[in-house]
Amino acid sequence: MESGNLKVSTFFIARPGNAGLKSGSKNKEPEFMNQELLRIVENIARDKNIDKESIFQDLEAAMVSAARKHFGVGPDSDIAVHIDRTSGIITAFMDGAEIDIQKLGRIPAQTAKQVIIQKIRADERDSIYTEYVQRRGEIVNGIVGRFEGGVLVINLSSRVEAILPKSEQISGESHHPGERIRAMILEVREQSSQVKIVLSRTHPDFIRRLFELEVPEVAERIIEIKALAREAGYRTKIAVDSVDDKVDPVGACVGVRGSRIRNIVDELGGEKIDIVPWSDSSQILISNALRPAKVSEIAICFELGRATVVVGEDQLSLAIGKHGQNVRLAARLTGWDIDILTPTEYNREVDRLTACISKIEGVDDTFVDKLLALGIISVLDLEEVGTQPLVEELEVAPDLAERIVRAAEESAKEAAAEEKLTQAEGLLKQEKQRLEKKRKPK
Repeated sequence: MESGNLKVSTFFIARPGNAGLKSGSKNKEPEFMNQELLRIVENIARDKNIDKESIFQDLEAAMVSAARKHFGVGPDSDIAVHIDRTSGIITAFMDGAEIDIQKLGRIPAQTAKQVIIQKIRADERDSIYTEYVQRRGEIVNGIVGRFEGGVLVINLSSRVEAILPKSEQISGESHHPGERIRAMILEVREQSSQVKIVLSRTHPDFIRRLFELEVPEVAERIIEIKALAREAGYRTKIAVDSVDDKVDPVGACVGVRGSRIRNIVDELGGEKIDIVPWSDSSQILISNALRPAKVSEIAICFELGRATVVVGEDQLSLAIGKHGQNVRLAARLTGWDIDILTPTEYNREVDRLTACISKIEGVDDTFVDKLLALGIISVLDLEEVGTQPLVEELEVAPDLAERIVRAAEESAKEAAAEEKLTQAEGLLKQEKQRLEKKRKPK
C-alpha cells in the first residue's frame, strides 16, 4: 500500500529550482507531474478498490495538514487545497491568498505522507467491510496462507485475508499452505484497525450454498431446501420440496448417477448426505427423516411436541444410527422429539395405560383409543400432559380428569421403579459407553 502513497507524497516535497512556484501555475509546473498524479490515483483506486474521489479528498486533506505545519498556523486559519480531477493541477489558498504547495519542506511532506497512508488505509478498510458485509452467507474461494495456532488464515485476494477458526473447520480435515479452499462467509466485523472476516465450513448454510452451486434447480428456487440438520464431518439430512410437479426434488439433487451429490460430498471430505422429500404432514416427514429405517407406526403428541415411532426390531439399529446420529438428526430436521420403540415395547406401554384407566370409575372402554389419537401412549405421557388436554380436547369433566391423572402418576411411579430401559435406550447407552471407551487414553 505504501508505495503508491510514497509517490504521491513527492508532489509536495520541495525540489530545487521551483521553490518559488505557485501550485496553480500552468506555465511553470511540469505537465507530466500533473498526469503522473492522476495516474497514481487511478492505480491506487483500482488496486485498493477505493473510490477515486475519496483518494483526491484524502490528498487534499493531507496537503492542508502539511501547509498548516509548514506555516505554523492552527485550525483557525482558512486553508483550502483543490486538485483538478481532470488536469491534476493543484491550487491552494490560505486566508484568501494563493500559496505554493511546492514550497513545503520535507518535514511537512512527511506529515502529509503519514496522513495519506492513514486515510487510504481507512478507505481501504471501509471498502473491504462494505464489500464483504454484503456477501455474508456466500461461498468464497481462497488459498490457505498460513496457520496461527489452530486458525487458518485464508487469502481471498491480494489485499484481503480471512480466518477459518478451528471451531468452523470440519473435523478430520487437514489443510496445507497454498491449497485452494472453499468456505462460507460467516461473519464480517470491524475490529480495532482492521476488518475481521470469519469463514465457516461447518455451518448448515454452507451445505445450502453448495447445493445452490451444484443444483441449478435449487439456485433457481424450483427446488427448495425446507429443512436441514447437520453434524459437520459426519452426516447431514436435508428435506427438499419442488414447486414444479414435473421436477423430482430428490432426483434433481442427486443428479445423473449421483454426479451432483458426489461433488458436494467430495467437497465435504466424504460427509454423508441424506436427501428426503419434504411433507407438510408431520407423520410422513418423520417417517422420511428416519430413512433408511422403515417405520411401522407413528403417534404424534402435540401437547408434548413428541413423536413415538414404532419400528421392527430388525430396523431398530438403522433408526437409531451410529452413536444415535440418525434419530438425533431426524429430530432436528423435523422439530419433534422422537422416541423409538419396538412393537413389543409399544404394546407394553399401551397395556399399562389400559390397565390404569380401566380401574377408574366413569371411564368407558373407548377412552384409551381417544388418548392414543392424541399421541398419549403411556402413563408417563398422561402424567406429563396433565388435565388440560383431557378437559379441552376430550371434554372430560375436571374432577374426572384429575382422578385420571392421579392414577397415571401412581402407575408411572411403579413403572419408574422397574427401571427398565427400552431397547433403543439400551442401544444408545451402549454406543455412548463404546464412544467413551475409545476416548480414554490407553
